[in-house]
Amino acid sequence: MDAIAELARDAAALRRQEWRTPRWQRTLRAIYVIWLRDVIRYRRDRTRLAASLAQPLLFLVVFGVGLSSSLGGLGGRGGASATFGSAGGSISYIQYIYPGVVGMAVLFTALFSSMSIVWDREFGFLKEILVAPIDRSAVAIGKALGGATQAMFQGLIMLAIGPIIGVHLTPLTVLEVVPILFLLAFTLTAFGVAIAARMRSMQGFQVIMNFLLMPMFFLSGSLFPLQGLPAWMAVLTRIDPLAYGIAPLRTAVLSTSGAPGAVTRTLASVTWFDWQVPSILALGMLSLLGAVFLGVAIRAFRVRD
Repeated sequence: MDAIAELARDAAALRRQEWRTPRWQRTLRAIYVIWLRDVIRYRRDRTRLAASLAQPLLFLVVFGVGLSSSLGGLGGRGGASATFGSAGGSISYIQYIYPGVVGMAVLFTALFSSMSIVWDREFGFLKEILVAPIDRSAVAIGKALGGATQAMFQGLIMLAIGPIIGVHLTPLTVLEVVPILFLLAFTLTAFGVAIAARMRSMQGFQVIMNFLLMPMFFLSGSLFPLQGLPAWMAVLTRIDPLAYGIAPLRTAVLSTSGAPGAVTRTLASVTWFDWQVPSILALGMLSLLGAVFLGVAIRAFRVRD
């Protein structure tokens, strides 16, 4: 009995010490722990790592190799042609869709990484976190950072395939692409966390993800230019968050592919009323959307659980 009483006193002392720690320190520590847990789980799951790369590689092979043999080259506004400018300045279809396939790897990993929230809720782990003496925003931020880290790593693996398929990448291009990948991964993960925070079952979450994934991918400009589309489809592409990440990503990749600047600006940009949105503005839109999605996720954790 004395040992039990001593353990109880020690536990009470630890709780009092924890509450005396400044709130912001507890929040930062919780964010780090949640991020680290997700990264460790991802690193140990080799099957998930391989499976998440299979579908982007399939799209790259089927669409890139299959369609490029019939399209020849991609250039000009609104369609495909044999060459654009000179032979050295033309863009093959596989070069065009390669940044889109990299974005696809980021999209799938980012959204499905938020599935761990529903999993943790079903098995009770999330409840233990929510009753801890931390701000609940730490859960949303930690999950968003953890999923973004996983998705960015998947994108970097796909980026390493570029030279193998004939896409020229310089060290400067890679340094430019890495922050774009992270920003895209964070925004998409925050979007997934905002949805998962309101889900109560794994089946419901999977239905929502299957409904959103492929439309987001196809309407982002990953497989075809966003110019010359019907009005209703053009509206959908402009509200697709992935489109604002694919456009600057493609601009960075195509800038070292030998393509003329006119081709890069035409094929790699999102347009608003025929005005080509600069990459810096597209990234600003992506950052704004990420902040909005994260805010929705934080609010969902505070009011529902």
